[in-house]
Amino acid sequence: MNFIKNSIFSHGTGEAQNQWEQGSENQVLAVWGSPGSGKTTVAVKLAAYLAQQRRDVALLLCDMNTPMLPCICPPGDLEEEHSLGSILAASHVAEPLVRHHCITHKRLRHLTILGMRKGENEYSYPPYERTQAEELLSCLREIAPFVIVDCGSYIANDILSAIALMEADAVLRLVNCDLKSISYLSSQLPLLRESKWDAEKQYKVASNVRPNEASEHIEQVLGSVAFQIPHSEEVAAQSLEGNLLKELGLKDSRGFRKSIDMIVREVFGC
Repeated sequence: MNFIKNSIFSHGTGEAQNQWEQGSENQVLAVWGSPGSGKTTVAVKLAAYLAQQRRDVALLLCDMNTPMLPCICPPGDLEEEHSLGSILAASHVAEPLVRHHCITHKRLRHLTILGMRKGENEYSYPPYERTQAEELLSCLREIAPFVIVDCGSYIANDILSAIALMEADAVLRLVNCDLKSISYLSSQLPLLRESKWDAEKQYKVASNVRPNEASEHIEQVLGSVAFQIPHSEEVAAQSLEGNLLKELGLKDSRGFRKSIDMIVREVFGC
């Protein structure tokens, strides 16, 4: 079966584009890549960086089969827990509904989060359509000046992630320095070409680069990349602990922090 034909990967025509304030560009950033490439880690760290700079940011966690909300911080750090599924289950997604389900972090007051709760999956709620995904992203544009979307890898059957990739102002395309990661991305990119995805807004990112992976080796395997995000044992430990919103303080994380700073400056201009 050709699941590309007549699917969400075909853009509609004549749709009005969202209007932005003067000087505001790249306000919606989608983070996407192969499984295990560090999508959630990078998305969360970018959101935390902006929030620490007292900039309002919304973090959208798209994965509906492996909820990331329980993986990024302890439950006690959140003011309350609502579910992304409840928003997408609505026949019409309006701004008051989205605001009601936004989750606030107790320490990072400039950060709001949307995601699935522990134990939920895509079958916990009625199926949603492209319309709900588009309305959700449109509402988030109005709620926060910066929106970061942690996309799922499997875009062929993930409407929200696919729409986010098409509608975002910029995309970080994460890839590990190995052939499996490259092979996966190669298998997925034709889907986005079918929808006339704008390649100009993509930033290719080498993720979780270890010391033995020299720049020459990375270029041989990946070609040119816009950013290199080095491996950090502290970040890896935070990921295992489910505490990615915790600040980084060890010397080993300096390169990681510098990369996040560079991405924010390049993509968001701040």
